[in-house]
Amino acid sequence: MDKLIVMGGTRLKGSISVSGAKNAVLPIMAAGILNDGESIIHNVPNLEDVKVMIKVLEAVGAKVKKEGTTLIIDSSTVNSYELSDSLVRKMRASNLVMGALAAKFGTFKTLYPGGCNIGSRPIDLHLKGLERLGLKTSEGHGYIEGKSSGLVGNSIHLDFPSVGATENIMMAACMAKGKTIIRNAAREPEIVDLQNFLNSMGANVKGAGLDVIKIEGVKKLKSSPVEHTVIPDRIEAGTHMVAAAITGGDVEIKNIIVEHVEPVISKLRECGASISNYNNCVRVTVPGRIRANDFRTLPYPGFPTDMQPQIMALMSLAQGTSVISESIFDNRFKHVDELRRMGADIKVEGRVAIVTGTERLTGAFVEATDLRAGAALVLAGLAAEDATVIENIYHIDRGYDNLEKKYSQLGAKIIRVSNLNGSN
Repeated sequence: MDKLIVMGGTRLKGSISVSGAKNAVLPIMAAGILNDGESIIHNVPNLEDVKVMIKVLEAVGAKVKKEGTTLIIDSSTVNSYELSDSLVRKMRASNLVMGALAAKFGTFKTLYPGGCNIGSRPIDLHLKGLERLGLKTSEGHGYIEGKSSGLVGNSIHLDFPSVGATENIMMAACMAKGKTIIRNAAREPEIVDLQNFLNSMGANVKGAGLDVIKIEGVKKLKSSPVEHTVIPDRIEAGTHMVAAAITGGDVEIKNIIVEHVEPVISKLRECGASISNYNNCVRVTVPGRIRANDFRTLPYPGFPTDMQPQIMALMSLAQGTSVISESIFDNRFKHVDELRRMGADIKVEGRVAIVTGTERLTGAFVEATDLRAGAALVLAGLAAEDATVIENIYHIDRGYDNLEKKYSQLGAKIIRVSNLNGSN
């Protein structure tokens, strides 16, 4: 596996551009199954998860071409409702194909999905929602299978505003008979982006971004080509903002939707960062040492769980003591041990981490245990003394497009080392 070597101590300075959103493009790619023609998707990031989703689509018969940051999906040849075991194990987002396959074929079969091991993310909300649309599901030997003689719209109340469940139900309901209402729906910007893409194909979806989404089923979606541009990645943008803060830098972050990163902007300002925004850009400068603050992760528009590891790295160097509460996932503190290797003072009590800021971190050999944990270690390495070696960076590549190259443009000393003999 490749490794990243980060030499800390450099103040980041300059401009950086945000790529398309990982958590928007994956469900949009899955939704491309629904039409009978081409979906032309722009602003597609170069991520490992995108590569896996391409293989998922090809496994069910779609033809996929990638030209730069544009993806062309031809779904006229989709002919299978079963997903490859090996692909499903690699990425949890592969389960987003369930709703699309249920709408197109009335059936699907898949292994339980894999991905980052950050705690319990039960798929029961997805299945309960699909069952309310008339799909009969069964589970056995690690597989999930759904069958229906025809989906019918219904009223669905989610026990928790799950992003994936909301997306799966939206896709399935697009071609269900009658009206579907999703209550306590997830409100993330990526849900709005999916709605816009579905409607461009001829679906009738309203209310995304609110907690009630209404879908009028249609008999058929467009077979003519549809085009869509993916929104910028708000988590990547937030990560860059923390990179500026943790290095005491001065960084302009371009190609963002400011409203999507307001929760991060607000908290960083409370910590002492100076942040200005203009023309889909933000500029982050830090006049002195960051102050400690308390954080609690919540569904959007609260502080995102996908920013919790990065903010913990920042609070490790803050002045004072911070309390970070993780309310979304029950196993999202695996980065704590890795940050401790670098000298961070962190105590964990259940879903709460108490972080006492230290004046310096030191480089160490650490491992990216999941996607956002890997990003947090890169940020810690940028601020640490000496070199930090980050292993298992496949996780980072799953969600960040050329992260080391982008930070190198800002003056960071960070290189990728390929392990040619395949051993660690």
